[in-house]
Amino acid sequence: MNRLSWHTPALVVRTDISRAPPKGRRIGMELVKQAVLKETFPSWSGQESLSVVKVNYVISRLRINAVDFPETSASFIPGTGICLSVARASATISADWRMNAWLLKGKGEITVSISGLFISIIFNVSRDSTGHLSTLLHNCQLSIGSVKVKLSGRSSWIYSFLSGYLEKPIHTKLDKNLCLNIKYKIQMMDAQLKKHKVLSQIDTFAQVDYSLLSSPAVFKSHINLDLKGTVYPVGNHTDPPFMPAPFALPNQGDSMIYLGVSNYFLKSASLAYYRAGAFNITISEELATTFSLNTSLLKYFVSETSLSQAAACPVLLNLMATLPPAVSLNADRCVLQITGSVEVFAALPNSTTQYIFTGNLTASTTANLTITKQKLIISLLLKRFQFSLLHSNLGFPEQKSVVENFLSYALRRVVIPVINDKLGKGFPLLNLAHTSLTGPAIKMNQGHLVISTDVHYQPVDREDEDLHSHS
Repeated sequence: MNRLSWHTPALVVRTDISRAPPKGRRIGMELVKQAVLKETFPSWSGQESLSVVKVNYVISRLRINAVDFPETSASFIPGTGICLSVARASATISADWRMNAWLLKGKGEITVSISGLFISIIFNVSRDSTGHLSTLLHNCQLSIGSVKVKLSGRSSWIYSFLSGYLEKPIHTKLDKNLCLNIKYKIQMMDAQLKKHKVLSQIDTFAQVDYSLLSSPAVFKSHINLDLKGTVYPVGNHTDPPFMPAPFALPNQGDSMIYLGVSNYFLKSASLAYYRAGAFNITISEELATTFSLNTSLLKYFVSETSLSQAAACPVLLNLMATLPPAVSLNADRCVLQITGSVEVFAALPNSTTQYIFTGNLTASTTANLTITKQKLIISLLLKRFQFSLLHSNLGFPEQKSVVENFLSYALRRVVIPVINDKLGKGFPLLNLAHTSLTGPAIKMNQGHLVISTDVHYQPVDREDEDLHSHS
């Protein structure tokens, strides 16, 4: 499979923060908070002069307990990436302290109050050699308005004096480590993105290729990601004998995320399931839960069967798709036409089968598309059905329409539910860690459909690993 030969995406993802800036800021700022909240910093030691006395101190277990971002912004930098910034932020930091001087020792806790904090970060987004989305810190700017230090311990003038002397080194440490910490956080995010499999397993039959065809196109108001969007049978990555047609996403809307799905995506899925044999189904008495498929029922449609069987026997229906189901997306509906053949057998008491008849069938179905648990779910509804007899050893009645009605009933009540059960696993949509889709909606157009949705980010409620050991 040569990915470089692909230029037209079957899937297009657009993130449009200009249409929903409050929502976009919340997502971006949660990422920034994760970069500064609940972080630990390496211990450090220093020495201050108090008249003729040298005071040695150690600050350890420095961690951020609370942070407030009253002014936030998120924007795209055309051709570069994403800019996230906060202004007038404040934070409360706690740490342990220990000091040693001539005839004086002490230890306790320290509280650091930061105000007037400004942070602006820009990170690049691109495509790596394997088709993954990649992130890299481009720029980080930081300024701190004021740092106030309060030492807990025995009330003493020397603690108050030392508090004032600690403000500057703590200020310097924060200046140095916050941007470094954000850099490591973006590196962690990049590592997580690389862990996402661009080839996602749908079920035992099929996989879908979500690899990027090119680096994201960054505009002032939005960012576009062009994805391959081909569905393959598991273990067989032969490309379909057709290509996706270009399509455009809407320019207006108020959602954060738009996902354009080309008709090619559904056609490749139909071909993949056909190649994997998913549309070849055997319906037996055990599988038919809504009614009993046996010759006592079939004799009302094929009268000769009752003449050759004294007792009612189970009937087997072998259905096989003879062509990949044809998929078409229209402005108001999705149509799936299945062309196949059916063989009907009677299962005799001596464990053998008796052939009854063979015929061709064409079933036209409409596909209902929904989104559940971040998956595109497709369910079929039979609309029209045609049958033509190919051969029968036992003869065939003149009332062909009666047999068609029987097979139509079998399709509606047994076969289509079996297919829907297979499709019920759904096609996984793009899913970043700790996010969920809110209020997704589907709009069908000629040749493609558009999924619009907002995104909710759920922060990780755990201590992250200490990345600052590298500082």
